[in-house]
Amino acid sequence: MGLVDGGAMMVPMPAAGPDTPALATTAVTGLTSAEVADRVRQGLVNDVPSRASRSTADIVRTNVFTPFNGLLGALLVAILWVGPYNDALFGFVIVANTLIGIVQEERAKRTLDRLAVVGEATPRAYRDGVVTQVRTNEIVQDDVLDLASGDKVVVDGTALSAAGLEIDESLLTGEADPVVKAPGNPVMSGSFVVAGTGAYRATRVGREAYAAQLAEQAKKFTLARSELRASINRIITVMAILMVPVGIGLLINQFRVTDGVAEAVRGTVAGLVTMVPEGLVLLTSIAFAVGVVRLGRHNVLVQELPAIEGLARVDVVCLDKTGTLTEPVMQVATLVPVGDRGDGAEQALGAIAAAEPRPNASQQAIMRQYAAPDDWAIDELIPFSSARKWSGAAFDGHGTWVLGAPDLLAPGDVAVVEPARQMAGEGLRVLLLARAAGLGDGEGAPPGVQPVALVALEQPIREDAAPTLAYFAAEGVTVKVISGDHPVTVGAIARRLNLPNADDPVDAGDLPTDPGDLEVVGEEHTVFGRVGPEQKQALITALQRRGHHVAMTGDGVNDVLALKDADIGIAMGNGSDASRGVAQLVLLDSRFAVVPGIVAEGRRVIGNIERVANLFLTKTVYATVLSVTVVIAGLPFLFLPRHLTLIGSLTIGIPAFFLALLPNTERARPGFLRRVLRFAVPAGIVAAFASFSAFRVAELDSGNTRVQAQTAAALVLAAVALWVLGIVARPFTPVKLAVVWAMVGGFAVVLVTPWLRTFFSLDMPQPETLVLCAMIAGIGIFLLEVGWRLAGWLPKLRARNGRG
Repeated sequence: MGLVDGGAMMVPMPAAGPDTPALATTAVTGLTSAEVADRVRQGLVNDVPSRASRSTADIVRTNVFTPFNGLLGALLVAILWVGPYNDALFGFVIVANTLIGIVQEERAKRTLDRLAVVGEATPRAYRDGVVTQVRTNEIVQDDVLDLASGDKVVVDGTALSAAGLEIDESLLTGEADPVVKAPGNPVMSGSFVVAGTGAYRATRVGREAYAAQLAEQAKKFTLARSELRASINRIITVMAILMVPVGIGLLINQFRVTDGVAEAVRGTVAGLVTMVPEGLVLLTSIAFAVGVVRLGRHNVLVQELPAIEGLARVDVVCLDKTGTLTEPVMQVATLVPVGDRGDGAEQALGAIAAAEPRPNASQQAIMRQYAAPDDWAIDELIPFSSARKWSGAAFDGHGTWVLGAPDLLAPGDVAVVEPARQMAGEGLRVLLLARAAGLGDGEGAPPGVQPVALVALEQPIREDAAPTLAYFAAEGVTVKVISGDHPVTVGAIARRLNLPNADDPVDAGDLPTDPGDLEVVGEEHTVFGRVGPEQKQALITALQRRGHHVAMTGDGVNDVLALKDADIGIAMGNGSDASRGVAQLVLLDSRFAVVPGIVAEGRRVIGNIERVANLFLTKTVYATVLSVTVVIAGLPFLFLPRHLTLIGSLTIGIPAFFLALLPNTERARPGFLRRVLRFAVPAGIVAAFASFSAFRVAELDSGNTRVQAQTAAALVLAAVALWVLGIVARPFTPVKLAVVWAMVGGFAVVLVTPWLRTFFSLDMPQPETLVLCAMIAGIGIFLLEVGWRLAGWLPKLRARNGRG
């Protein structure tokens, strides 16, 4: 156990090991428990709330105080004022929608809160003379925090010590190159350590920290783009604008053509209530919330809700080999001397692996196989980084040793490159141990490299790798392996898993720099080896330029650039704080096998929202067309509010709730708003004119009362709307058929039950009128079928003729 001079006290250092990163040996000062308690009393605590969750009060507020709730609430007050109460049924819909939204979002909040605790960064602070893992919100001002490769800087501070410390500040400054830090340099919260070790003193915590201030400015926004929400917001904006003139015209018309205030108010309320697509917003929130809860059951933390939508659009998944296709734990397979230079290789391997402050999987495997000699004292150290691809150390009396990629350290040595290529072809990871004349500046290969031995490491293939890749192939999702390992090694693993084009791996050293050429290579190949962090990022960008929606999985610092630029970044829970910090999704148990499930969940959510959006917008269209039509024709509104509440509940509200939660495996495509409007506008127009025609036919028959004419219109509207429901539910499954027939049965029960007919003010028209209404409904249904089939055929015809 070593000691670090802490100024006011002596801080014992933990023994170096794979799970206990060591603080660089520079004078630092930690806090005592009493000093921590004093700062807590002063409020100098990093009390920034997690971005994963909203407060319960915020959830209630956003679900209750919505523009549409305000409008519907005002209309409800108007109906309660003029009566009868039967026409106020839509008030129960407002309450039910609000309560359902609150309950589902609260469930999602609890899931996020629980998972966020598991997936949050785990900083290490010096407290009472020992390194202690603390929660991010437990850090106080002046805490001394340990840093090692892969760590996230959680608060602002000043570096106290640095050993090859390099920090990526690109998320804050936009500067892509890592910044080398020395004692006295500032470090910013939100940045990540990409190499080396060090320690820093917290100077600004809580909302004073730089990253917290940025988060505060952006807290109302989300990083993941949501076409779905943008489209729904456009619909709501247009309807809100349209309702003003329509509502004014409807109210004036109703006062002119009806008897008294009460009837005029009822007619106006009936038209306006039906125009409001309030359920669409509710169902969208519910679908996202249920998606969060379902993913949470698989230990998947959703850090940005629109990421669920992004999952549905993914058609390319890029992944690293280690930890996804293979187990993260490695073991030494063989040690092969280079010529007669193998003397001392085992001792040097043990010493150089143990010298690493934060050993990676390869170095940990070497440490388990070869013990570090007691008498090898470190004079100088360059830690491993994925960009550098080697690490090195100078030992007092034992020379300078380096460990890294054979083709980088000894690119022209046939005695090294050929055996390394053969072992890589067997799926082994190969490292070269070599002596060196010095460590140089850490850029490029060190000077005077003399190869000593090749060490080959192996990783078992995950049992779930093959079925996972098979799922993606069946769903039309392309998988590309982008790894820092030798391309031959990566290709060998990919071939064993039957990945297409695995026999033609690409060496990243041969990748073109021209963006257009890189797009072609990225499109045509599936296996890439020796890929650096910037090249991973470039490949992701190239695929996106080709029109792909790309998901990237990763666990290391070398994956951070690609994760943050991918459409969906998926980090492993056992990976670095850096990778978890920039990803939209975190697999807390680090099981790549759950990725097909989360892609399927995204497809379910978005596919079903589009399905039910067709229903809600059809209602909005027919309500708008009817309102405008009665104003132009100078007629009383066709329906009472209770009629439209009944029809809307049975043809839209209730079935939409079930349809929104059913399985749906279709990959989402761009153009949500265009497709929904292409369906809803003609369907709504047909429903409006069919019901209007039925009303006029019944009204012209002197044997029918006004209530009977309204009933005739309601029967035709219900028939057409139920057919729309049947079209939206296709292709049918037993559950969908049950939902549709249950709604048909529900309407039939109302018609045959006397007290329900009275409650909903339904009175059957004359038999000859019923026959005419059946014919009108049949024509409407025929037009719906023709329109629906044409909507499916035309895109195929355009594509066949080269115009789509």
